[in-house]
Amino acid sequence: MFRTNDLRGRISVPAALIVVILCVGTFGYVIIEGWSVFDAFYMVVITLATIGFQEIHQLSVKGRAFTIFLIFFGVGLLAYSVNVGLRLLLEGELQEVLGRRKLKKRIREIRDHYIICGYGRMGKIIFKELKAHNVPLVVIDQAEEDEYLKEEMLFINGDATLDEILKEAGIERAKGLVSVLSSDAHNLFVVLSARGLNPTINIVARAAEESSEKKLIRAGADRVIAPYHIGGLKIAHTILKPAVMDFLEFATMRGNIELQMEEVVVTDGSDIANRMISDSGIGRNLGIIIVAIKRQQGDMTFNPTHKTFIMPGDTLIALGEVNRLRELEKMAKPS
Repeated sequence: MFRTNDLRGRISVPAALIVVILCVGTFGYVIIEGWSVFDAFYMVVITLATIGFQEIHQLSVKGRAFTIFLIFFGVGLLAYSVNVGLRLLLEGELQEVLGRRKLKKRIREIRDHYIICGYGRMGKIIFKELKAHNVPLVVIDQAEEDEYLKEEMLFINGDATLDEILKEAGIERAKGLVSVLSSDAHNLFVVLSARGLNPTINIVARAAEESSEKKLIRAGADRVIAPYHIGGLKIAHTILKPAVMDFLEFATMRGNIELQMEEVVVTDGSDIANRMISDSGIGRNLGIIIVAIKRQQGDMTFNPTHKTFIMPGDTLIALGEVNRLRELEKMAKPS
């Protein structure tokens, strides 16, 4: 992948050589012929451009020899520089750099987004799922950029454990951060840095070792996910309770158009706030099952009865058809 620093390097070398040949040619005519600086510079320009204008002053033998030298080396250098410029345009390298600048501008303007640190197997799944729910995202990873640019994601190539990289990703403006780097030590550094840069950000971290979970929590992570532990439990439950696992996969698998499990936040002034579940019409009119209610204080009520009150600030864990869940989300907002 061709980056901005590479482009500057490839442009700066021929540009510097052109400046050198202009200076050498100008001062060469000044020293050899005794011309003024402007006359000498003008002579160099028309010589390199091969325009063929008449010499502004009569040249001596030494001056003609110097002109021959200037033509051979200067014109060749100019042709090389033009070739480099054409390659930048034809190969799309300049457009790519401009695209990267536009991408950086978009990252500087983004707010209330989530930062995904690590774009490995787990990071790709997280990105795909959050993108499907239209969550604004910025990805940080040290791998090559080709695949990210094809995905048209907001991507930063760098080390997520560094404060400057997190700041470039807009950590101060971010709503949340997910750290799924390859090692627990790296995830620990990311959590420490992120919590220090944004004390209110929601942080979810991956832990490979069970001993790392408490350390990540102490470092500032709001939640720690142990994929190996969760995967082991799922395999065991698949053996012990296959029907239950089939139902959970059916209810939570993304892309299932028949049934989904969603969380819906009830706001003050909505049609279902301060009402019992039986009076809200959620089950009767929408056919939705309220699996649990998470109160604003953090308490969780599982399998609430039809007489349970729905309060402003509650989060409803609802199970039902996708289109019906969208209707419930509208009912949970002020009309």
